[in-house]
Amino acid sequence: MTERIPGFNTLAIHAGAQPDPTTGARATPIYQTTSFVFDDVDHAASLFGLQTFGNIYTRIGNPTNAVLEERVAALEGGTAGLAVASGHAAQVLVMQALMVPGDEFVASKKLYGGSINQFNHAFKSFGWNVVWADPDDIGTFERAITPKTKAIFIESIANPGGVITDIEAISNIARRAGVPLIVDNTLATPYLCKPFEHGADIVVHSLTKFLGGHGNSIGGMIVDGGTFNWSREGRYPMLSEPRPEYQGIVLHETFGNFAFAIACRVLGLRDIGPALSPFNAFMILTGIETLPLRMQRHCDNAQAVTEWLSTHNKVAWVSYPGLPGDRYHNLAKKYVPKGAGAVFTFGLKGGYDSGVKLVSNVKLFSHLANIGDTRSLIIHPASTTHRQLSDAQKVQAGAGPDVVRLSIGLEDKDDIIADLDQALSL
Repeated sequence: MTERIPGFNTLAIHAGAQPDPTTGARATPIYQTTSFVFDDVDHAASLFGLQTFGNIYTRIGNPTNAVLEERVAALEGGTAGLAVASGHAAQVLVMQALMVPGDEFVASKKLYGGSINQFNHAFKSFGWNVVWADPDDIGTFERAITPKTKAIFIESIANPGGVITDIEAISNIARRAGVPLIVDNTLATPYLCKPFEHGADIVVHSLTKFLGGHGNSIGGMIVDGGTFNWSREGRYPMLSEPRPEYQGIVLHETFGNFAFAIACRVLGLRDIGPALSPFNAFMILTGIETLPLRMQRHCDNAQAVTEWLSTHNKVAWVSYPGLPGDRYHNLAKKYVPKGAGAVFTFGLKGGYDSGVKLVSNVKLFSHLANIGDTRSLIIHPASTTHRQLSDAQKVQAGAGPDVVRLSIGLEDKDDIIADLDQALSL
């Protein structure tokens, strides 16, 4: 008899967690400690030499964080996870494990504005160079690849426009190029989309958003898909060559299909240090327990709101793949069949000034720079999150002057619509 594989709802509550062996506490405790006592000198030596798994120092790993890592990895269908301080920190550690100065990676033009800024500017301090490609023209990814390319980076649902990316098509390009495909799955979460099933090799998250879900904790996650051959052609020396820090261990040879997660932990997190606090891990774990219920309500509410907005006389357009006429509707049916997410953009006929006026007049919506909260959120990207971009970059990123972004919450949909209605009528 084969062992039963738990369903998604069960994993969201139980994966990685057991009652505390000392106290019997059912909820995962917050191990708010910097360090952990070794059994003896030999035990300490084996931990530091990567010969034994265990706890050394919370910057490298913590029991509360470990439950979170195992849970998200289970929900995504990956082999291992690494929890870090933020989504941006996750992206830094992923690239640090893959790249050396002078290397390149190809990224979708349609990304969160903070990622575009990080890739264009901060990454240059490391000597990492981004080459942009257009997810609406898949061939641009292939044409952007050079011998220096070490990865391709996309979002499953792009922020802010709700663009659905053709993961499988881009994965095929990555395979032919011999580079890993990294997918930011923040907006979809594994409830709506599982990128590993469509050819991704690495998944990253901002846990701050829908996984945590309550707007109270910042965190990031790296999930190893266990699918990429890191020893191929010696292109990824941090994984395929002996590590002098660990007595010559070859990480891919030693740790196999979770070697990438180990590399990010013991070569990245250890030295760069963007550790997630155990308290934030606890808060995010609590949020994940209701992820399936929340995400479905988010999607159902967003569908109702977008249908209403699409008929409003002050609205020029609505970009939401759940709408039958949307250019990404067919991709949504393939990649996110349970719903197209809670984040979308729409354009106001009055342009920039109308966007500023709308965010000033809503009452139920909160005007702030976040998404994925239980509460409905609104922002005018051109004047806030994307203001550091040029006008052309704003348009490319789906954040032109007329654009308003909504993150639809869990309130009654009629109340959400009523608030938008009164604000648009002023």
